[in-house]
This record gives sequence, structure tokens and C-alpha cells, in this order.
Amino acid sequence: MPNTGEGAGRGDDMHGDFELTDDTPVYVISVAAQLSGLHPQTLRSYDRLGLVSPGRAAGRGRRYSLRDILILREVQRLSQEDGVNLSGIKRILELESEWQRSRLLLAEMNAEIAQLRAELESTRAVAARLAALLRTKTGGGTLVPVRAPGGRAADHAAAEATGTDA
Repeated sequence: MPNTGEGAGRGDDMHGDFELTDDTPVYVISVAAQLSGLHPQTLRSYDRLGLVSPGRAAGRGRRYSLRDILILREVQRLSQEDGVNLSGIKRILELESEWQRSRLLLAEMNAEIAQLRAELESTRAVAARLAALLRTKTGGGTLVPVRAPGGRAADHAAAEATGTDA
């Protein structure tokens, strides 16, 4: 149903044109500092140390995403509550990021394995139907292997067809 009410034709389909995600850098440093409970200078230090890497606006000002804010809160928690130093926190964040990438890669590989298994089963079913069809058409004829031991399928098939030894 078309949008004919107020705002029609003004890009109210913003979801398609501009989508905000947890990684979209939208918060200026003062807002990010308030949301994370840290001082803006602390955020600048964390950026220099590589603990968090905010996006940059056209004027080179920092723009923090929701994910950046969550990382800042985690940095503060690890530092204040657990007593971890900043280099330890950096290593923890790196390991968590690596673990997350590994989990995604594993999920992709499992999906690919499942797809390959389905394709293999489909191929086996086709091969079985072809074998049955060949047996009924030729009265028990033999199948020619696609790949013979030693990798010489063409030589093996030609020898078998002529009744000679390959």
C-alpha cells in the first residue's frame, strides 16, 4: 500500500537508504563520554592506545558507534573492577575479537559442509538412478568408471570397450 500521508515522497523509507547498525559511528566524543561514563580525554587516550577505534567525521572529529560505547564500558569494567592494566585489556579485546571471527568462520564452514553433503547425496542418488537405468536397458551391462585407479579413466574405458588390456 503506497504511502500517501504526511511525509510521503520525503524519503520516509529511510530503512532502505540509510540503515543504522551497532557499528554506525554517530556519537560525538562528548556524548560517547557521557554514555560510557568516562572523560573525553580518557576516550582520546584509549583511541591512541588502540583500545577503541572510533570512526572519523569529515572534519576528522571522532564518531563513536554503539559497539564502541560497549567496548569503552567493558574497558572501564576490566580496569576498575578486575584491576586489569590497559595492555592486558587490549590483549583481552584482541582475543575476544579473534574468538568471534573464529566462531563466524566455523559457522560458515559448517554451512558449507552441510551444503556439500547435500550435493553429495544428490549426486549419489543420480548415480544410483543411472546405474539402475543402465542395468534395465542393457540387461545387466557394466558401468564405466569415471576415474580408474591410477587416474587413467580414459585409457581404462577405451581398453574395456575394445576388450584389450590397458
